[in-house]
Amino acid sequence: MVEHPEDPSRSGSRGRGLTRDSIVTAALAQIDEAGVSALSMRSLAERLGVEAMSLYRYVRGREDLLEGVVDVLTGDLMDSLDDEVAEHWQGLLQAMAHEMRRIAIEHPRAFPLVASQNPAAPWLRPPLRSVEVVDAFLAALLARGFSDAQAVATYRSFSSFLLGQLLLEAAAHETADEPATGTTAEHDGPDVEARAPQVFRLRERLSEDHSREEFEAALESLLDRLENSLALHR
Repeated sequence: MVEHPEDPSRSGSRGRGLTRDSIVTAALAQIDEAGVSALSMRSLAERLGVEAMSLYRYVRGREDLLEGVVDVLTGDLMDSLDDEVAEHWQGLLQAMAHEMRRIAIEHPRAFPLVASQNPAAPWLRPPLRSVEVVDAFLAALLARGFSDAQAVATYRSFSSFLLGQLLLEAAAHETADEPATGTTAEHDGPDVEARAPQVFRLRERLSEDHSREEFEAALESLLDRLENSLALHR
């Protein structure tokens, strides 16, 4: 698991010893608490106890700051994988998928940035947008006997799987973290029952959280499809 430095805004060193890393770490902490829309250079400067202009010595602006947050979330992805588990390509994809899921669950408000921020290379697909991560991922597949075409096809399928699964799960976790705005009775009120009787009737089943099981089942299905595709082209 990747360990991130302490949020400097929570330490006793407010406004002292600013670095790009400390600023980006504070930005991630603010996003985790209040969401991306709440982040601005001014609000971050207030959090750090400095003037907003002092931040521009280390970051070019809000977009550069958001790019830094994405780098923090995914930059050490490959280094965090267990070498023994990732020895085979199936283990590599499983380990990467689980690590990305951990990031999405721990940072549900920040995770959508990995899909929305422009990557350094415009042909890269979310959520694997770091050129270093994608390069290491492709190199690992090629070292395991994949052809160029197979490695790229696997990258595309794997990226699409992660994006679909984890954006939904991150959104669910973000909603679960938000304070309730009404009582259960209000949410289950007669208006919902009248407009959507089946949704109302099945509301308990619909509210059950099976995200982990669904993620594992979808991952296994993807690995099976990739294995069958690779077998056809050997």
